[in-house]
Amino acid sequence: MHLKGFGLIRLFKFVAINGSIEYWATNRLDLHPLARLRYSENAWVIEAYHRGIKQFCGIQHASARSARAQRNHIGFALRAFLRLEVHSLRSGRSWFDLKFDIIRSAVRAYLATPSLALLPPTA
Repeated sequence: MHLKGFGLIRLFKFVAINGSIEYWATNRLDLHPLARLRYSENAWVIEAYHRGIKQFCGIQHASARSARAQRNHIGFALRAFLRLEVHSLRSGRSWFDLKFDIIRSAVRAYLATPSLALLPPTA
């Protein structure tokens, strides 16, 4: 197929078992079905990475305005996700389990020795 302003491309149509359809286009005209499958698996891994770094490390929640503070936030979020991934690979546990283990232990430590006390109700 010729794409106006770009040139020749090759289109692929994927139909899943549940009936959902996905289309891909590439300018690699010699792409074989096995290579296409490998690229689609790589794309899925990248999608899972982006979902994980957003869901478990909050990379998108940089409320800083300066460029340096935003870079620091992104760097620390990437480092935290890398540590989470390494621990996940070593322990065989999911990101979800590992994150909630961190939260549970933090809540337990706080409840053992609370540093902030809520004021008694006045009404």
